[in-house]
Amino acid sequence: MPIRRLPPETVNRIAAGEVVERPASAVKELVENALDAGATQVEVQVDGGGLTRILVADDGGGLTAEELPVAIERHATSKLAPDDAGDYDLLHILTLGFRGEALPSIGSVARLSISSRARGQADAHAILVEGGAVGAVSPSAFPGPHGARVEVRDLFYATPARLKFMKSERTEAMAIAEELKRQAMAHEAVGFSLDIDGRRTLRLPAEKPGPEGRLARLAQIMGREFQDNALAIDYERDGVRLTGFAGLPTYNRGNSAHQYLFVNGRPVRDRLLQGALRGAYADFLARDRHPLVALYLELDPSYVDVNVHPAKAEVRFRDPALVRGLIVGGLRHALAGAGHRASTTVAADALSGLTPQVAPPPRGYAPAYVPPPSAQGFSAWKMGGWDRSAVAAVAQALPGLTEVSARADYSEAAPPPGVAEAPQAVFDPIDYPLGAARGQVHETYIVAQTRDGMVIVDQHAAHERLVYERMKTEMAAGGVARQALLLPEVVELDPAEAERVAARADELEALGLVVEAFGPGAILVRETPALLGETDVAGLVRDIADDLAENGQALALKERLEEVCGTMACHGSVRAGRRLTAPEMNALLRQMEATPHSGQCNHGRPTYVELKLADIERLFGRR
Repeated sequence: MPIRRLPPETVNRIAAGEVVERPASAVKELVENALDAGATQVEVQVDGGGLTRILVADDGGGLTAEELPVAIERHATSKLAPDDAGDYDLLHILTLGFRGEALPSIGSVARLSISSRARGQADAHAILVEGGAVGAVSPSAFPGPHGARVEVRDLFYATPARLKFMKSERTEAMAIAEELKRQAMAHEAVGFSLDIDGRRTLRLPAEKPGPEGRLARLAQIMGREFQDNALAIDYERDGVRLTGFAGLPTYNRGNSAHQYLFVNGRPVRDRLLQGALRGAYADFLARDRHPLVALYLELDPSYVDVNVHPAKAEVRFRDPALVRGLIVGGLRHALAGAGHRASTTVAADALSGLTPQVAPPPRGYAPAYVPPPSAQGFSAWKMGGWDRSAVAAVAQALPGLTEVSARADYSEAAPPPGVAEAPQAVFDPIDYPLGAARGQVHETYIVAQTRDGMVIVDQHAAHERLVYERMKTEMAAGGVARQALLLPEVVELDPAEAERVAARADELEALGLVVEAFGPGAILVRETPALLGETDVAGLVRDIADDLAENGQALALKERLEEVCGTMACHGSVRAGRRLTAPEMNALLRQMEATPHSGQCNHGRPTYVELKLADIERLFGRR
């Protein structure tokens, strides 16, 4: 068969298969064009899941009558300019789009109309493209002073086979909404709106540029709870800056749908982010729980390749190890700065479980006289000014309440960091962040009083975290102890996997695993971490090889060491069912306040719940 030159219409339709995969792809391309044109307001309307109609209107710079027919030609763009030598630098992209493929690709498979008024121009013009056939430029009415209105009707009518692969209208509409949210998260200073089948589903006013406005925009999209439980990140290394917000470990989800990465203002999907998040949160979350994050990378455009795929949703970093290390380091720094803080959702969940559910009394029921409860057989707090019968009633309502000595002298207690010590004044321990211990319930939970509420602490989970953090510190200071295998073990791998593992021999040795290359496709293991005891060496090495291929780091070994430390910490911590004295309980609270990450156990569950007095009063109808 002879070689033929394909006609332009066919070439455009082939390209459209890569650029415009679904209606959300068309919306993405059109919105990026609006943003590159300097728009401050972007309005999107879709009908029929975007297959029937898509309208993207903006107040950007607009197009002149002369630019309209050029804009729908393949590889025609205003976003690349030649240098002095006439060359176009594809490694220094400063805009979201640059390939010049979106409009001709959409016009080749749909009915595309563009009306626009250029900034400073009195007249507006329009052009129509149907299935690749280009119409003439004509005068047009335009509602605003400048900008563009791009309307796409009957998407994929010229390629009916593609329509068979579309999902339901609702699914396609949801994909469009998700795409617009990503763009809005990346550009907080731009207002966005979305109408689906005539119903306003998204309205995001423009926010103030900067972290404050960005967090407000994230709260509108990811929820107010994210704003209340987000840690600010601002970290820089070797010219690469990481900003954004990451959720507390106790504020997590069952999937990774709420993890976003933006590179120089471009929403991207990158496996590097998944590995970095797993490494940063490995200490705090179970493998089936996922944090909520929105991270923004800013770096020299020449250090990132955005020309990987026509959809421009993937990027390639020149130094991926630097970027991954920056993300892990920035997240860990933020998590360490959170101290013992737990998410506000913990208290909300607790309060929802405490909502009174009072059943009406049965017909004919008459309450019998109940004598005042006797305090005999119950221990009570020694609290000045409290009625003894009331204390006894509380004790009867909470079986398992233990005796707490009130003779503990707090007059010499030092105030917490940041609290100034008043001269000739005794510091009240309820002014500590976790308050003063008032009792122990069921030999498991410590009840503490704060100035404006109460705190309930799971003594076992809290002490387990404290022991675990101490063990990690000791292990980091003294290195990981190793044990030599009586007979070195040979592990067979794929040659590429074996090469990756051997290249990281120094890193693995620091973690207690001594390996070396043993011919092509094999690794010789001489020593293993002593903490692991008898372990499946071959399985460990294969897991490490998988991690190196996927994430670029040996997370499997680190996680196994941390799992062992967690198990040892669990066995070495205060058990549930043990009675604690008042000094012991207060010492545990003070240690939690001074230990990073003590707000959650090793699996992301909270170690304490704080209830504000106002919330408690609402439970009892006092507010």
